[in-house]
Amino acid sequence: MEHLSFNKGQTFLAVVLFIGGIVTVAGLLIAFFAVTSLDTGYGVAAAFNAESAATAGAEDGLLQLDRDSQFSNPSGYSVAVGTSTTAEVTVTQNSPASGEATILSAATVSFHTKKIQIIVSENASTGAINIVSWTEVQ
Repeated sequence: MEHLSFNKGQTFLAVVLFIGGIVTVAGLLIAFFAVTSLDTGYGVAAAFNAESAATAGAEDGLLQLDRDSQFSNPSGYSVAVGTSTTAEVTVTQNSPASGEATILSAATVSFHTKKIQIIVSENASTGAINIVSWTEVQ
């Protein structure tokens, strides 16, 4: 009879260890997916903030050209966006063609970089700035 009681104890211990292992693996999987989900959400927010900052820089370049149609700064300048983000903006005259200007704005937030390129032309008779193209570049 003692032998039968000992086998029941071994079986019970094996079942408890097996169930405990399953519960542990399930807990680790839930923790992994929770961390991955949070990281993905943060990445999406960082990419959105980078795109917003790049757009703000591009709009600043448009404002500079609106104030002075011959404005050019091919070496670039920085535009502060919010408290911790900056956009690097370059404005190049006669690019890609004569009478046009190219504005390139780039911003990086947590390894997510977004670049906006705007090509504008100036109406010689009215001085109005016309947007020829507005694209996100790689």
